[in-house]
Amino acid sequence: MRKALTIAGSDSGGGAGIQADLKTFAALGVYGMSALTAITAQNTVGVQGVYELPAEFVGQQIDSVVSDIGVDAVKTGMLSNAEIIAMVAAKVQEHRLPNLVVDPVMVAKSGDPLLRSEARDALIGLLLPLAVVVTPNLHEARVLTGLKVENLEDMKLAAAAIHQLGARHVVVKGGHLCGDSIDVLFDGQDYGLFRAPRIDTPDTHGTGCTFASAIAACLAQGQGVAEAVGNAKQFITTAIQHALHLGHGHGPTHHFAVLYEKAGMLI
Repeated sequence: MRKALTIAGSDSGGGAGIQADLKTFAALGVYGMSALTAITAQNTVGVQGVYELPAEFVGQQIDSVVSDIGVDAVKTGMLSNAEIIAMVAAKVQEHRLPNLVVDPVMVAKSGDPLLRSEARDALIGLLLPLAVVVTPNLHEARVLTGLKVENLEDMKLAAAAIHQLGARHVVVKGGHLCGDSIDVLFDGQDYGLFRAPRIDTPDTHGTGCTFASAIAACLAQGQGVAEAVGNAKQFITTAIQHALHLGHGHGPTHHFAVLYEKAGMLI
């Protein structure tokens, strides 16, 4: 069985973070492992608390997994501070970890910050150059590039600018625009567009985590980047279509919707 490692924070509400990543890996037939960077007190309406783990312990978790089980793909999410980012980058290089997918998590769906402002330079300088794929949303693309990102052409310009930072493939997600949900993939030469109908629902907690972990799972199985992005787009679209209306804020997507659908368990 192929294996994927998520290096991210924990979401006590279960909709985002490592919980979303591990559910996604399982749904896509990949064995999931985790290295926690932070523990959050979090639900559908916000983040009530964050406890960051020491960078050395994050590194120890990565060492434990790699030395025994092995890794076919890695997905990073909430990395919280510059020390953790530096440790993750060092371990990716030390162990030559393949298929690194970087979700540059900066804020929660509720607007609560999940990355310290001083850590952004570390993310850009240390981790992006190691990424096979980076998956910023419009806000994150704007922070990474300083560019205004308000339409499809802006997304293409931002993707090219982020590619210049060292990432081999850039997926700028257009979920916050109007109309169809369009994501832009740039590989340094060509642009690919991945389109899906916009789904009118407030229950989109953890969509970024889920999409990035789906890409990692597909890469772990040997798919090319464009194929992985396309399959991940289909996976997250189905998960949003059958999102779970839980809590009083942004409910979670349905990570097992594809499997439930095949089993005839979806209403």
